[in-house]
Amino acid sequence: MKHIRLSLFAALMLGLTGPAFAADCYADYKAKQDNPLRLHYGVAEVHGPCTKASANAQLAQRLGAANWKLLNVVSVFGPEGLAQRKNSAGSNFLRF
Repeated sequence: MKHIRLSLFAALMLGLTGPAFAADCYADYKAKQDNPLRLHYGVAEVHGPCTKASANAQLAQRLGAANWKLLNVVSVFGPEGLAQRKNSAGSNFLRF
């Protein structure tokens, strides 16, 4: 009986601390500026839900503050996708 209680307690504690161990979320996106036309591909961290909708809302605001217009969020992914996108994003890797 004592073993069962200890197991339940451990499971409960892991459940409560789960969000602290949540995986990081990133999005790759395309953006533009007008006059003159400039395009860029970038990678940015997304806070909160790891969804395209969340990434879209956050990136539109961040990019807009720097006079860029978000064209689209290509995908959302975890830290395992960062290395393969770093070279493509260049100076826009985790910039916004």
